[in-house]
Amino acid sequence: MRSKERSRGTANAAPTSGARLTTPSKGWAKAVRQRLALPANDLLRDAAYCRLFTSVLFSSFGGQITLLALPLTAALMLRASPTQMGWLTAMEIVPFVLFSLPAGVWLDRVRKLPVYIGGELTLALAVASVPLALWLDVLTMPWLYGVAFAIGVVATVAGSAGQVVLTLAVPRERLVEAHSKNTLASSAAEVVGPGIAGVLVRLFGAPVTLLADALMLLFSAIVLRGVRVKEALRPTSEAHFGRDLKQGARFVVGQPLLVALACAMGGWQFCQNAAVVVQILHATRDLGLSAQAVGLCYVGLGLGTVGASAVSDRLSARWGSGPTLLIGIAICAAGWLMAGLVNRGTPGIVTFTAMLLLYGVGSVLAYVNFLALRQAVTPAPLLGRMTSTMRWLVLLPAGPGALIGGWLGDRAGLHATLIMVGVIGLALAALAARSPTLRNARQLPEPAPEVSA
Repeated sequence: MRSKERSRGTANAAPTSGARLTTPSKGWAKAVRQRLALPANDLLRDAAYCRLFTSVLFSSFGGQITLLALPLTAALMLRASPTQMGWLTAMEIVPFVLFSLPAGVWLDRVRKLPVYIGGELTLALAVASVPLALWLDVLTMPWLYGVAFAIGVVATVAGSAGQVVLTLAVPRERLVEAHSKNTLASSAAEVVGPGIAGVLVRLFGAPVTLLADALMLLFSAIVLRGVRVKEALRPTSEAHFGRDLKQGARFVVGQPLLVALACAMGGWQFCQNAAVVVQILHATRDLGLSAQAVGLCYVGLGLGTVGASAVSDRLSARWGSGPTLLIGIAICAAGWLMAGLVNRGTPGIVTFTAMLLLYGVGSVLAYVNFLALRQAVTPAPLLGRMTSTMRWLVLLPAGPGALIGGWLGDRAGLHATLIMVGVIGLALAALAARSPTLRNARQLPEPAPEVSA
């Protein structure tokens, strides 16, 4: 609106003196446009990637609402225990264990983009069912377990499809840049999303707030419909489920880099899910924070991810992808340990926010490089099976991590659980650093040869 008003004012200026008066403003506007203009080779100039980026931005913004509103619904409205919170987290992970491997075989036979779009729409329906259940007076923990399970199914199938779509839309040598930009989009949502989610929860309640996520997911699906990618599908006559499943598993097991990545990130997922189970309860019960205050604390998570996303590709280029991944795991663990040790009053609130900030930094450094390394080493025909196999291996420890985190929270205390998770995470980072495969993975590898079934 302001730019239109300025242009109208310039158009109505007198022909003679107006020319002299508008020249400086035009020069200033041109300078601003030049400074804000994307570089000629920026990925966002690519139409397909720009749509993917936009989808990630809106989907992530809605995801921040669900990240806060779903556990707050359980913790505040349904008064869930730590063990129930553990089951809520675990129900999102169960689909990975059940469906990841067959989903990978199936994804290598179908077009991934429609699967990705269908997943966004299914997720919108799942989160919208929570306020519907509240309206019908049937909202219970089992209902939330079902929603969490649906979220896990979508993440298992459509999430893998989305990662492959990105690989098809972006040159392999620019995967770190693409993942960094995607993480920057989600990080921007993490800065603004929790604060807005906290306000919405206070005004409308946590269940109703989930409708905002449903709308964001609907818009994401609409944007994705315009993406154009080329997919080379295998002829159906050459497909054989058992053989294809075995081929994908053999490829992953036969790549030392993928095995090392699965071990390191699997351990990280164990710790991360144990921490997630107790951190909302720690904030609301140990620290006495309201839903809105928790949302404001989660802005720290967004600031951490934004900062790390802006520099992750440069850090990876400087330190190497493998070492940067290990540093990220250690940063997350340090945050959990710190939050467990300082757990009362104002210092506890500050430390809780700092923990979220460190988690934002560490998770970006770990996950961006994890995705780039595993996708770079995999030939295109195996991307679906590799992605699903790796997700299965990495998330296999996540369910036990969530359940153990809930069990420890009930018996040892919420802050004691964070201390234990931090110690385990630091030990994991130190142990993984002894692996020459990860320590020496400083550049993205070339695709490995395919293996025969």
